[in-house]
Amino acid sequence: MFRSPLAIIVIVVLTWFVVTFLLFPNLNLLVGTFFPDGNFSARAVEKLFSSERALKALANSFLLAVTLSVTVNVVGIFIVLVTKYFVVRGARVLWLGYATTLIYGGIVLAAGYNFIYGRYGFVTNAVRNVFPDIDPNWFSGFFAVVIVMTFATTTNHMLFLSSALAKIDYQTIEAARNMGASTWTILWRIVLPALRPMIFAVTVLTFLIGLGALTAPLVLGGPDFQTVAPMIVTFSKSSSSQDLAALLAIILGLATIVLLAIMNRVEKSGVYFSVAKVATPLQKQRIQSRLGSVVVHVVAYLLFLLYVTPVLLIVLFSFLDSTAIQRGVITPGDFTLANYVTVFGTPSVLRPFIVSIVYSALASVIVVGGLLFVSRIIQRYRNRVTATFEYLLHIPWILPTILIALGLIMTFDRPNPLLGGAVLTGTTVLLLVAYIIVKIPFTLRLLKAAFAGIPDSLEDAARILGAKSLFTFRKVLFPLVLPTAAAITALNFNSLLDDYDAAVFLYQPLFEPLGIAIKASTEGENNLDSMSITFVYTVLLMIIMGVAMYLVYGRSAGGRRSRSGSRGARVRPVAAAATASTPTTATTTAPTVGADRPEEDPGFDRR
Repeated sequence: MFRSPLAIIVIVVLTWFVVTFLLFPNLNLLVGTFFPDGNFSARAVEKLFSSERALKALANSFLLAVTLSVTVNVVGIFIVLVTKYFVVRGARVLWLGYATTLIYGGIVLAAGYNFIYGRYGFVTNAVRNVFPDIDPNWFSGFFAVVIVMTFATTTNHMLFLSSALAKIDYQTIEAARNMGASTWTILWRIVLPALRPMIFAVTVLTFLIGLGALTAPLVLGGPDFQTVAPMIVTFSKSSSSQDLAALLAIILGLATIVLLAIMNRVEKSGVYFSVAKVATPLQKQRIQSRLGSVVVHVVAYLLFLLYVTPVLLIVLFSFLDSTAIQRGVITPGDFTLANYVTVFGTPSVLRPFIVSIVYSALASVIVVGGLLFVSRIIQRYRNRVTATFEYLLHIPWILPTILIALGLIMTFDRPNPLLGGAVLTGTTVLLLVAYIIVKIPFTLRLLKAAFAGIPDSLEDAARILGAKSLFTFRKVLFPLVLPTAAAITALNFNSLLDDYDAAVFLYQPLFEPLGIAIKASTEGENNLDSMSITFVYTVLLMIIMGVAMYLVYGRSAGGRRSRSGSRGARVRPVAAAATASTPTTATTTAPTVGADRPEEDPGFDRR
């Protein structure tokens, strides 16, 4: 490895990056929390146990995580079954409705629900016009957060559970049916047990998302239901409580590590059957009971309405004056294009959108560009050095984004020798660094898989012909992984556009990103005039994310249909990247289960 100049340069730069941005900030956070004056101190722990507010937030986070583990599984498994397993009329339309959360989430989704059902929302105002005594805060607190996050996080089931369901050996189902088993017996005794590993994986993922939830509790939780993440944001703004914020972030990180360790242990000890080793496509099952079929159809379409209604209202409200929304009454004269004219014609209004696009594009290109070299070195040279670097580069996967952001802001607020004495806190660079960090594990795993699919003989042939390592990489290897790299760039760009979790800690006030602007529009009655502008932002985000998802998922699906020819061979890496990703949110971790091990984007924000 050290005979190659390219490998040496990559290792040197990688060592500096890992030490400076992955190890040092997190270690500094631990030292600053427990060794503030050079000696061990439990002051932060004492503060935690003396703060009723912090303890209540911690309990609320675990309550939310446990509740979501149940509600999301119930809804997620149901929508997968009605779209992929049972014969249900209009299954493709239902899938499109359930997939709407793929194109919007996080702060955008929470703000959208707030503007529709919240204290000043259209539905609340419309109902109060008829029933004035109704509590305007009916859609807030624990109930509202659970509802919003339940529908927002079923995307993991759609992506991962659907993939696992498609791999079930259909012959086992057919054999059970020949033995007289009913539809529900087959589902309960054969199908669901075969899906148990993936259900367990997405349950852990859902639990972690609930535990670190930030935007939904912040926007919809109200004063009575605050969780740990919003509390960390609040405590981090004061120097006297910054250590308490760091301790809460560390608790979130430890919980994440413990849960992932448990998940990996369960996976290794499990033996699972009924997974097809030969290509026997799963066939959809008819619901034999007429009453059962009617109930399934009714519930499926009610859920469809719940998923689609917010999207349609957001599009509709983007063409309305905000006063009409506040009145709860819409007349033909309220429709206008003024909101779009304001967004595109006013530089100060368009600025957050442009800032987020620039941040997302830069971070996506930089992380993919840099990891193209790193992943090739790790895949090509397998030794203790590269194995160590691979483990270190997965640190962002096991730490919450909040903890990473706190570590960065507490470390680079003074001249740092690793950066030549530069101070990054308060600059535009630190948020870009955070975005790059959180996207490293997802990008590395997919690029490494792409390089693993290239025969070594191609590189050997180039070397025999006298090509240098950089020339071989540029002319032989790079064109082959370019489709995968482009897909990863698009997915990373998508998931960073509406980020709020990292931005709330690290953004530069003169360059406010979109997530911060949308959150500001949800704060109190004084910001209601910006409600319509937020709807326009949301529509634009949905268009951009929808186009990106089509370029990744839609084109790859087309490639799979054309099983022959060079075009099909070219798009397969894109399909792999698409299947292995989650859009969101968020900010998150990977369900990895045995032979059905998918990969996902932990950064898909903890939505």
